[in-house]
Amino acid sequence: MKRREFITLLGGGAAWPLVALAQQGERVRRIGVITHFAADDRAAETHLGAFRQGLQQLGWSEGRNVRIEYRWAGGDPERIHRSAAELVALAPDVILAATSVNVAALLQASRSVPIVFVQVADPVGTGFVASLAQPSGNITGFTVYEYSIGAKWLELLKEIAPRVTRAGLLRDPANVAEIALFGAVRSAAPGFGMDTRPLSPRDPGEIERGIAAFAREPDGGLIVLGGGVAVVQRDEIIALAARHRLPAIYPDRVFVGSGGLISYGPDRVDQYRRAASYVDRILKGEKPADLPVQAPTRYELLVNLKAAKALGLTVPGTVLARADEVIE
Repeated sequence: MKRREFITLLGGGAAWPLVALAQQGERVRRIGVITHFAADDRAAETHLGAFRQGLQQLGWSEGRNVRIEYRWAGGDPERIHRSAAELVALAPDVILAATSVNVAALLQASRSVPIVFVQVADPVGTGFVASLAQPSGNITGFTVYEYSIGAKWLELLKEIAPRVTRAGLLRDPANVAEIALFGAVRSAAPGFGMDTRPLSPRDPGEIERGIAAFAREPDGGLIVLGGGVAVVQRDEIIALAARHRLPAIYPDRVFVGSGGLISYGPDRVDQYRRAASYVDRILKGEKPADLPVQAPTRYELLVNLKAAKALGLTVPGTVLARADEVIE
């Protein structure tokens, strides 16, 4: 299916009359989805497609017994809060929410609508849940990683570009979890012979200025901590890293698919697929408070040899041997 057709299919759900759906003889349930992607983001096809596929395998089919309302936050703070309020006002049976900033906006709007989250780094530390085993409240879901992943990013950056002694940490200042992740990376950096510098852009212009300023000094590299803003702006970030010849480590395979050098992180598509099982259980009567928060089950390493060649880097065989996918 072409991307434009896919997006049309997703967005078109809002126009389906519930009366017509109900004529199928089954009760029509309503699921809300708020994501950090823009509506035309090519990665949305894969992530949300996995969620839809998971629902279908569990017996939920759009046009028969379920209706999905999508909201595309696109990393824009105003749109995030507006979209969260809109979804809550629709009184859905459950909401799927991606990333911490979207979850935070939903919890401001409602403490009663059931929420299943994906791609949240520290749900306990951010106050989303009381504990991983017993979330309490109206929310549960799937964590994206532990803060110890920061040391792994530093290790990979040093392996692939041994000359790097400065790491620019690109983070989303609106994402509370990334503040703690930044601290973890910064604490681990001296062990790899690196200094760190925060890059906290609030808009695309600040991304360009921040990376350009960081690149004025030699022996630098980038670590992109994640967040919706980085995903939405990934093409620009990758282009800036290439222009300034900065080796960069990314948290998600979508960056390497867009031309980035190397990524290491959990399989986020799998999180969307697994989230369908929790949505299914809530639709069948279980409460989020009784569903434990789950950690990633699979991490993946991707390497882009074309990007490495453009930077004059030779990827060590030890890295290639560990890679789940190598792009030639």
